[in-house]
Amino acid sequence: MNGVINVYKPQGITSFDVVSKIRKIAGEKKVGHTGTLDPLASGVLPVCLGKGTKFIDYLMSGEKVYNVVLKLGIATDTYDREGKILLQRDLNNINEDDIKKCIQSFIGEINQIPPMYSAIKINGKKLYELARQGLEVEREPRKINIYDINIKSIKLPYMDFTVRCSKGTYIRSLCYDIGEKLNCGGMMYSLERESNGVFSKETSIPLEDLNDSNINKALISIEEALKNYPKLIVREKFYKLLVNGVCVKDPSLTEEKILENILYRVYSSDNNFIGLGKKVDEGFKIIKLL
Repeated sequence: MNGVINVYKPQGITSFDVVSKIRKIAGEKKVGHTGTLDPLASGVLPVCLGKGTKFIDYLMSGEKVYNVVLKLGIATDTYDREGKILLQRDLNNINEDDIKKCIQSFIGEINQIPPMYSAIKINGKKLYELARQGLEVEREPRKINIYDINIKSIKLPYMDFTVRCSKGTYIRSLCYDIGEKLNCGGMMYSLERESNGVFSKETSIPLEDLNDSNINKALISIEEALKNYPKLIVREKFYKLLVNGVCVKDPSLTEEKILENILYRVYSSDNNFIGLGKKVDEGFKIIKLL
């Protein structure tokens, strides 16, 4: 069973729990998810099966949209409502204009420090393992992109908004940072991932509805899952070379102009999907073979 299932994860379970359930239903050993959702969060969680697992990193690279409820006036060690309370402050000096101005300052390319309660590894240990031991270590800030933040409502201490952002963005950290900038504390109260790359809430299947009688119908082909990458057809004489890992230097590889720094879905002349490829200094090669 090769492909991707666009699962809607409910609150209260881990992303690994979703993978375990699908592994049992599908009878497939190779199963993995694209982009962890915390137990507190719900939403779109694409799960790859079989050869689809080869492309997890490439499916994770698309932009994401989240629906967020932020609670101001309180901060926790996990940056969400499940953590230990670190501070509480009144919001008497905070108004809607302050909040809107603060929010605008986070739009664009920013440096974000990941939360201690995350699966990032430092010196071979996951941060959340260190956090549970009461340890806090210095984390390197990461460059992320917040493309847009749309405030839906402000009813203090709560704020409801939608975020469109790049891979690697921690919404918990964003909530914490907003609280810090407003000097009142903030934590993520709830989170729903509305979309992840080409996968949307509207086309997802709730995990509880998935079973052995409908899993094949829910399976999306690897090609369809990668449709955000442009299609490139190569001439038949270069097909075997590319499949065998050869970097093709011949400019007659394809009729189309190949752009640099772009990944392509590569097909043979009889429309067989080969994998993802790109232009490199020496020529063109397959980066991830199907």
